[in-house]
Amino acid sequence: VQLVESGGGLVQAGGSLRLSCASSKSIFRLNSMGWYRQAPGRPRELVARVTNRGLTDYADSVKGRFTISRDVAKNTLDLQMNSLKPEDTAAYYCHANEEIGPVERVELKDYWGQGTQVTVSS
Repeated sequence: VQLVESGGGLVQAGGSLRLSCASSKSIFRLNSMGWYRQAPGRPRELVARVTNRGLTDYADSVKGRFTISRDVAKNTLDLQMNSLKPEDTAAYYCHANEEIGPVERVELKDYWGQGTQVTVSS
């Protein structure tokens, strides 16, 4: 599975950006998809994710500001980011996993995009 992100850039605090992740596999055949971010000197952290059943999960720091969604027509995972803050500055990575192997020994395989930079100026 190949994941390609787009939509990063430079924005002033309070502004908005929309990230998009194009998947080479149908997004509904994946177990879950999500967005992670990593700022310099900090570990990679979950931003938001959605399961194949449509259940969503958000980091406390982005609740109410970010919205994760799936675009069936485009086969993409999107992240709408509003009210951006300087502390949102990071490289944002698209993630997906899928179940592989026989039923009795199912494993989850992870996939990552190359990342897209989001910079929020104060």
